[in-house]
Amino acid sequence: MSERRAYLYTGVGETVGVVTLDGQPERLIAAWDGDDLLDADGVMGVARVKKIDRNNNAAFVALPGGADVLLPLKAEMPRLVEGQLVEIEIRTPSRHGKLATARYVGEAEGEPRVTASAPTIDTLLRLWVKAGSPTQGAAALEAVEAAEAQALATVFALPGGGDVSIEPTRALVAIDVDLGGREGADSKRAARQANMAALALSARILRLKGLGGIVVFDLVGRGHDGPALATAARNAFAVDAPGVAMGAISRFGTLEMTVPRRSRPILDRLLDADGGLSDRAGALRLARALEREGKADPGGRLEGRCSPAVAAAFVPLQARLADRLGARFVVTAVEGWPNDRLQVSAL
Repeated sequence: MSERRAYLYTGVGETVGVVTLDGQPERLIAAWDGDDLLDADGVMGVARVKKIDRNNNAAFVALPGGADVLLPLKAEMPRLVEGQLVEIEIRTPSRHGKLATARYVGEAEGEPRVTASAPTIDTLLRLWVKAGSPTQGAAALEAVEAAEAQALATVFALPGGGDVSIEPTRALVAIDVDLGGREGADSKRAARQANMAALALSARILRLKGLGGIVVFDLVGRGHDGPALATAARNAFAVDAPGVAMGAISRFGTLEMTVPRRSRPILDRLLDADGGLSDRAGALRLARALEREGKADPGGRLEGRCSPAVAAAFVPLQARLADRLGARFVVTAVEGWPNDRLQVSAL
C-alpha cells in the first residue's frame, strides 16, 4: 500500500512544501516573499472584463491590483461584454509566456474585489496527505533539497532497468521510455514491464515538476497491450483526476494523454530563461547553507561565496538571516561563477 508523507520547510524568504510517495518526492510547492498573491490557484474574486476575444473564444479579465487573466468562454456561460463584472476563480497560475487562467463562477455586482485567498501550503499539504501535521525542521529541509534535485533532473531510472526522459516543450511534455539493461530473452515481456513502470514513475514526476497539458509517451517495443497500458495509466494518474484523458496507442507506439495543470511548474521558479539556476533560487540556497552551517557552529563567523547575480539577489534576505544567526556572516561575489556554484566556509 502506498504511503504519503508531508514536509513543511519555513526558511528565510521562502516556505516550501513536499509530499513524498513511498519515500520519493511527489509534489513540490513553494511560496517566496514578494509573490503575487493573486496569481495562485484557488484565488476567488470579482473581476472586470477588459477585452473579449471572440476569435479565440476567451475574455481577458483582471482582479483589482492583479495582472490580466484568461477566462475561457464556454457555451453554457452568458454572453459577456467588456466592462462587465464577473465572479471568477483562478484555476491555473501564470507560467513562462502564459497568462493565468480562470473559471467562470457567475455574474457579479458592486466593485472588483478579492473574495478568497489561495490556500496556504500547509493547507494544501494537509489536503494531499491526511495524516496530521507536516514534518518540519531539518528533516523538512532534507526533503525539500531531495525534491528539488529530482525536479531539476531529466532522466530517471526505472526499477528493474531502463529509464525515462521527461522533457517539457512549449506545446507538450515528451516522455521517452528506454529499455536499457532490461532487455532479455523475452523482449516483449521486458518492454511491457518497462512501459508499465514508466507510467507510474512519470505520473509522480509530472506532479513533482508541476507539469500538465498534452503528454506524449514514446513507448518502447511493438505490439502493445492497449487495454492493459490504459488501465495502468488510469491508475497512475488517478490522483490527478478529474480532467485526465487519454487516446489509443498509435501505430507509431505513442500514447497521448492530457493531464490538468494544477500549479505553476516548479522549474519556472528554479530556472532562468537560459535553463540555469535562477538568481533568486541561488540566493535562497545560499541562505539555507549559511543557516545550516551557522547552527552547526554557534558563534562562528561564516563566508558565503557565490556568483555576482546570486549575491545581488541575496541582499533582501540578508537582514532576515541576520535576525536568525546574528550578523556573523559575509557574502562574497566571485566573477565567473555560475549560479549553482555556492560555497560556505568558516572565517
